[in-house]
Amino acid sequence: KANILRSLVRRGAAVTVLPWNYDFNKVRDQYDGLFLSNGPGDPNHCMEAALHLRRTLAEWERPVFGICMGHQVIGLAAGLAAYRMTFGNRGHNQPVLALASAGSIRAGRVYVTSQNHQYALKLQDPFPAGWEPFFINCNDSSVEGIKSTAESGRKVWGVQFHPESAGGPLDTIEMVADFLAECRAVKLQAGVPARDVMGAARVEPAFAQPQPQPIA
Repeated sequence: KANILRSLVRRGAAVTVLPWNYDFNKVRDQYDGLFLSNGPGDPNHCMEAALHLRRTLAEWERPVFGICMGHQVIGLAAGLAAYRMTFGNRGHNQPVLALASAGSIRAGRVYVTSQNHQYALKLQDPFPAGWEPFFINCNDSSVEGIKSTAESGRKVWGVQFHPESAGGPLDTIEMVADFLAECRAVKLQAGVPARDVMGAARVEPAFAQPQPQPIA
């Protein structure tokens, strides 16, 4: 989705797009974070990506954020199962309840989200070690998000909905900024100055506004 790239670039990120089954571990140390985007179909057909990600999560300590299919791939890598829902969740008005706080998200608050999916991660008790539920759907109690626990030492989140939805709602859009803030923290810890947010956002010519021309 173009708006995923747009949401990242507008907040100062330099983005490299890779194929769904590319082994990110070959180049991971060149990047400050990993963003897993959405995609169609059954996440169980993406086990190649999940296995690559499992190695990334075990060996790489930088932030990872996934939405929709990306969230499901994170779940598979963590050891959760994915299943086909009876009806799926579609629309711009799906309410989700936050079960944990992280960044701009506050536990106990309901957020209205945009969704379009037929598959979901299976809710289980206990959750895999180092992981916890992040969001749950208020209508059908399906898993809407997972995150790494504070004790795990990782910074990993996945959400089933679309925070960046071009048509809105924008209740959770700040999750994109939360992810980038963690990426910048990695740079600072390494002693590399993080780029200025607004100054780095000038790499999106497709969305640049035309400049008025002087009249002779």
